[in-house]
Amino acid sequence: MKPLEPPDSHHLSAAQGWLGLGDWKEAVEELKQIAPERRQIPEALEVIREIFIQAGRWDMAARAAGHLVEMKPGEPETWIALAYATRRKRGGGLGPAREILAKAQNRFPKEPVIAYNLACYECQLGNQQAALKWLRKAFAASRSREMRSMALHDRDLEPLWPKIREHD
Repeated sequence: MKPLEPPDSHHLSAAQGWLGLGDWKEAVEELKQIAPERRQIPEALEVIREIFIQAGRWDMAARAAGHLVEMKPGEPETWIALAYATRRKRGGGLGPAREILAKAQNRFPKEPVIAYNLACYECQLGNQQAALKWLRKAFAASRSREMRSMALHDRDLEPLWPKIREHD
């Protein structure tokens, strides 16, 4: 599908801007200005997914994220967003989200955010040893002190905070 042209591209940019400001309702109004068939390009679907996330409409966010995984399977962010929405949707949860990220991990073994999120899911499922393994992998892949700091503030990883601090 070809990229959007003005004025549709302007409406999409405006919708992205509204999302950046945290106003998903205004983002919806901008998207309404684009013909429905032209909203199926990946860039528009990403905005739609983010609207549903900000609105807390997890089932719809997961549906949009699933379409994006089909359209852009080579982008780790699409898998991460699908797992995020799946964790929160009705009938979803940590187990299904973990399965999505396990597939993504096989595709993107060096992506630190996938390993980090797997650590969060494993920790929340009570699998602390597996969580530590994933967290170490995330830290090694990111080589960033920011990720360690983030982990020390992430409630999903709270049971691991003492072990994380040991390595500071």
